[in-house]
Amino acid sequence: MAASILVQGLVKRLGKKLVLDGLSMSAEAGTVVALLGPNGAGKTTTVRVLSTLLRPDAGRVEVCGIDVGAEPRRVRSMIGLTGQFAAVDGILTGRENLELVGRLYRIGRADARRRADDLLERLGLSEAAGQLVKTYSGGMRRRLDLAASLLIRPRVLFLDEPTTGLDLRSRIDLWSEIDLLVRDGTTLLLTTQYLEEADRLADSVTVIDRGTMVAQGTPAELKEQVGGDRVTFTLADPADLDRAADALAGHGGKEPFRDRTRAELTLRLEGGLDTVATMTRELNEAGIDDVVHTVRRPTLDDVFLELTGATAAEAADEANERGTRARGRRGKPSVPDRNGAGR
Repeated sequence: MAASILVQGLVKRLGKKLVLDGLSMSAEAGTVVALLGPNGAGKTTTVRVLSTLLRPDAGRVEVCGIDVGAEPRRVRSMIGLTGQFAAVDGILTGRENLELVGRLYRIGRADARRRADDLLERLGLSEAAGQLVKTYSGGMRRRLDLAASLLIRPRVLFLDEPTTGLDLRSRIDLWSEIDLLVRDGTTLLLTTQYLEEADRLADSVTVIDRGTMVAQGTPAELKEQVGGDRVTFTLADPADLDRAADALAGHGGKEPFRDRTRAELTLRLEGGLDTVATMTRELNEAGIDDVVHTVRRPTLDDVFLELTGATAAEAADEANERGTRARGRRGKPSVPDRNGAGR
């Protein structure tokens, strides 16, 4: 199957900072590839290069076989982009937002209205189509933003953390729409901080850190790569975490991960349940009682932690804080801004 997205040896500097350092990845037509990594790993920069908003400094970057640096206008005609923040105009109705986007793409008035009505119905926004967008909930704004990206029926769609800040119900609704898009043949590149999102949607996952690829494969393959069950000890007192970590320093091959909010200590389980009993005894000997343990299979969060040194939850918290600050600075978004691509 031909690659709809091909990146080989991508290098990109922003000022003096090297953001992407030889990144390579690909996505086959009609599949979903999730791009994971901590804040500052280069995910958004990768999307901006692929969507022609930034020119690569070096490397081969193609979308549907077209060089993004050599023929950016041609690439823009076949891609959609939904950025991290909903870029819709609050003083227009939902339908007016979509019709405006259609006109900006020089779609005829009647055709733009037809496509707008179809997308509003598909995304559950028909009843609110005549309402001003400033009255929409966050989930409704994100669905309208997605509709605007789909107006030109893109062959490749880039979603940059599309569900950050949404409640679980809105995220599940958006996942259902993504399933339908891929079923219709759209290729999707998704950046996300939610590991269950990647597990649920992605055919393959690329993990990047400091601008380079550190792992690539299906979710199952990546979980197998970090191998072994995990054991989590929940302590009665978070103040005991450091002492507990010292007591278990000889287990797991790496220093245990401390979750101070939940008073949890997690490490790889090397051995069977007898090893858990040994560790529990060592904790008791260190004066740490009232310990509850849980043994489980590795998750994508374990992959994220092992490969990048941070949990996805920490990365998501940072992204949410950054997004709140950015929205405060930005003020009211407008449709024509649209991050420059996909509309």
